[in-house]
Amino acid sequence: MTKEERNIIDLLKKINDNLISLNSKIDNFIQTQEPEEKSISLEGIPLDVATLLSLPDHLRKTAMTICELKEATASDVAEKTGRVRAAESDYLNQLVSHGHIKKKRKGHDVYFYISEE
Repeated sequence: MTKEERNIIDLLKKINDNLISLNSKIDNFIQTQEPEEKSISLEGIPLDVATLLSLPDHLRKTAMTICELKEATASDVAEKTGRVRAAESDYLNQLVSHGHIKKKRKGHDVYFYISEE
């Protein structure tokens, strides 16, 4: 074995030792972190869990907001979710077309709600 090959092997051993040490530090760091509690209470929500889980994230957020507000316009939902009204209007109409929620007109406003039939 040449001197250059020995130097490469020594360097690789040092890299391996450093990686083992780094992995150990990362494991310790992960163990000391408290898990984030992001539990969502589904009590009183008219949509069943299977339906909510089957929805893509953007529609689930809109559906959960309608569940919370009971009845709302696209502007109301947008204010609550922090998204633009046009996007919420589209998401709400997608939920209507899939039969998850219903809509009704009151004067010039369109209200979305979940029918509890």
